[in-house]
Amino acid sequence: MATRTDFTDEEWAALEKGIMGSGLLVSLADRGFFETFKEAGAIAKHLQEAQRTSTSPLIQELAHVKHTGFGMTDRPDAVERETVEALNTAVATLSAKAPDDLDAYRSLVVDVAQSVAQAASGVDPSETEAIGKIKAALGESGGPPA
Repeated sequence: MATRTDFTDEEWAALEKGIMGSGLLVSLADRGFFETFKEAGAIAKHLQEAQRTSTSPLIQELAHVKHTGFGMTDRPDAVERETVEALNTAVATLSAKAPDDLDAYRSLVVDVAQSVAQAASGVDPSETEAIGKIKAALGESGGPPA
């Protein structure tokens, strides 16, 4: 099993950005002031749970992520593009350096995104579409058609 020391700073940043960007991407898909607070809480709660319960030391370390890698004024299209790029980089990095942790990473990312979607008033079609884009970037089925 891999740990933080197995990755460069750039690779680690991409792994973190993929996680946090996925939650942010889903949040931006269905904006609402009060929903944003619920969604941020869902991300934090899900990451705390992963710290305690994941069987992967890598996922336990990644779940301590504190920053999104995005600015407060980043446009939704930039968040989407950079999140997809980070996820593509993360998948390639894990495939090369820690293939045993790839499924756990995919699961964490999708679970965070789904937690955000379910945090407020049910899953909106735009949130479902965002989750599909995340799954496609991770190489999972269920993504939008190419």
